[in-house]
Amino acid sequence: MALLDGLFAPETDRWTEGASDWWDGFYADRDRPVPFFVPKPDENLASYLHGGLFGHGRGDEALDLGCGPGRNALLLAAAGYDVDAVDLSPKAIAWAEDRAREAGPEIASRISFTCGDAFALTQASAPLSGPYHVIHDSGCFHHLPPHRRIGYLAMLERLLAPGGYFSLTCFAAGEGGMGSEIPDADLYRADRPHLHGGLAYSAESLRRIFAAVPGLEEVEIRRMRDEPADSPHFGESFLWTALFRRVHG
Repeated sequence: MALLDGLFAPETDRWTEGASDWWDGFYADRDRPVPFFVPKPDENLASYLHGGLFGHGRGDEALDLGCGPGRNALLLAAAGYDVDAVDLSPKAIAWAEDRAREAGPEIASRISFTCGDAFALTQASAPLSGPYHVIHDSGCFHHLPPHRRIGYLAMLERLLAPGGYFSLTCFAAGEGGMGSEIPDADLYRADRPHLHGGLAYSAESLRRIFAAVPGLEEVEIRRMRDEPADSPHFGESFLWTALFRRVHG
């Protein structure tokens, strides 16, 4: 993996431990007008929780991959989950911890924030061992180069409990979408491959990729709903939301 990582231009890296400085710069100014800096959870995750799709939550464990300032981890904790939230950026984790303290001790006590590489932290003998009833990824997966999907899928297979749910928010290809639509093979043909800020996916490509996880079945794939400024939830239609359930291990 490190050899393939090295094919990409250094400034492209958003997925290894070495990318923490880039993300720290991204999160340094908390007042920047970045859509997902708002203290609001993803509308899709909120709909699953409030609609009772995930069950009662109490006593179950959840994993928030690439948690950023913690907006989705806070929602999961408020729903009763014991949450492991991981991010590469120390500044993002510090911001998330501040938000958790502001939310009060009951919610803060249910969240364990960890700074580091999710691939390393979720190995068999690593701290984040699961199994998890819910795994939520809002904006992590689309920053991975194609060869890193292998480890990502293995992580899901290892950590997602039978009957558990995997929820994803990522860049959408096509009209009104966002992200690079360069085919996988063409990325590796370039002299210095670049992800151009993140890869965009079609619904078909998401189905094909995640079909590789044993027992993982699609619940829904749809565009994220646009949410107005006064909404309690985050929503931008340039993103996909996808939900999968693991029917067996």
